[in-house]
Amino acid sequence: MDAHLAGRPPRTSALPDNTPPPPGRWLPLVAACLGTFLLLVYATIVTVALPRMAGDLGADFGALQWITDVYTLALAGLLLGMGSLGDALGRKRLYLLGLALFTAATLACALAGNVPLLIAARAVQGIAGAAMFATLVPLIGLAYTGRDRARAFAVWGAVAGAAAGIGNVAGGTLTQLLSWQWIFYGALPVCAVALWLATKVPADRARSAARIDWPGIVTFSLAATGITFGFVRGGEAGWGDGSTLLGFGLGVVLLLAFALVERAATHPMVPLGLFRKPAFNGLLLASGAYYLGGFAFLPVLSLWLQNGAGLGAFATSLVITAQPVAFFATSALVGGALHRMPARWSVGGGTLLVAAGDLLLLLVAQPGANWPVLIPGLIVTGVGAGLVSPVLPALAMGSVDPAHSGVASAAANSARQLGLALGIALLGTVFHRSVPGTGAGAPPVAYAEGLGAVFLVAGAVAALGGAVAWLVCGKE
Repeated sequence: MDAHLAGRPPRTSALPDNTPPPPGRWLPLVAACLGTFLLLVYATIVTVALPRMAGDLGADFGALQWITDVYTLALAGLLLGMGSLGDALGRKRLYLLGLALFTAATLACALAGNVPLLIAARAVQGIAGAAMFATLVPLIGLAYTGRDRARAFAVWGAVAGAAAGIGNVAGGTLTQLLSWQWIFYGALPVCAVALWLATKVPADRARSAARIDWPGIVTFSLAATGITFGFVRGGEAGWGDGSTLLGFGLGVVLLLAFALVERAATHPMVPLGLFRKPAFNGLLLASGAYYLGGFAFLPVLSLWLQNGAGLGAFATSLVITAQPVAFFATSALVGGALHRMPARWSVGGGTLLVAAGDLLLLLVAQPGANWPVLIPGLIVTGVGAGLVSPVLPALAMGSVDPAHSGVASAAANSARQLGLALGIALLGTVFHRSVPGTGAGAPPVAYAEGLGAVFLVAGAVAALGGAVAWLVCGKE
């Protein structure tokens, strides 16, 4: 958002060209980057700590899925709604509230003495993360104009790309040297600094609270929760179990209710007319598919590396980090050229490359295979994701009318996070059903066979999403 849209004159007209920049002008960017780092790190940092959590808390496989999945699910389900709340309450106000709640939830995670408390605290972390994620990008736009804005977004994108790799390494290091609780305790000083810096972010004007689409927020969030619960519960208790069917049934009913609510709403959270555009639908499908194919297998891969291949938490984090390193390098090297490339090549081709990386990862299911065979597949999935991620929000915005560009970008991010949440549940279920007694006592061969089934499903989903994006975006 330009400065004059926030109710004040543009910065460029307030300062002559020869006036030195005001001191501390990059503090808002540092605040936004710290917030982004925190919320994205906690999507990955628990991955390597899962085996230790299972031992300390007596968590079964389904509980481990929820410890990982509930955060991403809350983030995905509430992202669009938090954008509406930011418009009504003011983005800075909502960001500060979200960051304060995130800090409290992180402390609660560290203090949780049992699985239900940890899952509940992780859910609150995800809710707070959604409030932060929905307001960070507009706040950067408020703080900077012109060339400074371009620089700010470039730095912000680099921090977002690096967060996953740092999360894996930090999680492995803290878990091995101290305990899994320290993956939460260690963030508290960073949260405190981020809160102080967030007060330096320029304020924006709030709109009327009547614009909040409460029915849309509630029905979409509950629908996503019900469907994901169905996947997780199906892996634990069977697909014919009553609670599994109830989760799926409620999810579908609430999804239909969401469509009806949005059709009748004066200010809908998501205008349903957007879904009549094939290119937009293809981008949303690719958003979920590439994130599922590229990242949803990481929790079960971490279990195999530690319980099947016998690596420690730190060594496991280093193996997994091959993927975010490839992701970051690809985005940094070719990110500018991707914006000039047709969407079928960047999004469709990148998602198909993720599928190819999943197929390379099938090498781990071969007799006698060990962890080094994972590296080529991790690199290829990282490169594929690095082709898609930098351009996805901009392409989603460009595929709809300018009046709906903001919600289109938020929808693409929501589809990406929801793909991860559903993918963790789906692939965890595939793994659990393929490996009898998924625990420290399962034989390494059984683990490898389970991973083979996981990578096959992940590759199929990514291939489908990439093919659809290639076809429907082919004329752009």
